[in-house]
Formats: sequence, structure tokens, C-alpha cells
Amino acid sequence: MKDDDLDIEFQQAVARVNEHTDPFPADTLLKLYAYYKKATNNYSRPSSKKAIINAFKTNALFQAKDISEDEAKRAYINLVNNYFLYRR
Repeated sequence: MKDDDLDIEFQQAVARVNEHTDPFPADTLLKLYAYYKKATNNYSRPSSKKAIINAFKTNALFQAKDISEDEAKRAYINLVNNYFLYRR
């Protein structure tokens, strides 16, 4: 997949997540968070008002620390596609 195609598919997956109105399972949300941060090279610290949520987000980021930006985009896309394919 070319970089432009990957970026387009990633943005479509992000839009799909943002348009979804039902709650995601917590483990899925944490993975989406970590992959999105890695994919967009956003290294800002988690900023939830609750320390426990920041701890979970930090842990998710730590688990994704060794993947590249493109790998994070692919993982995000796959997670979104599988979630919508298998949810019910």
C-alpha cells in the first residue's frame, strides 16, 4: 500500500470511529488511543482529569512504543475494521 493510500485509509478509519455513537469497549479504546498517538507522532502526555485513566493510557502507549508510524496506522485500521465487522 502506498503512503498516500495508507493515509487516506487511516483518515477514513478515524472518521468512522469519530462518527460512531455507541461506547467502545475500554480495551479497544485504549488500543485506538495508543495507535492514533503513534500514527500521528503525538507525544503529548495523557491529560485526563482522572489519574487512573492517565495510567491506563500511558500503559497503552508503552505497549505500542516499538511500532512505527505506518505500523500504527495499519494497526488502527485493522482494529477499526475488525471491530465493526465482528461487533454485535
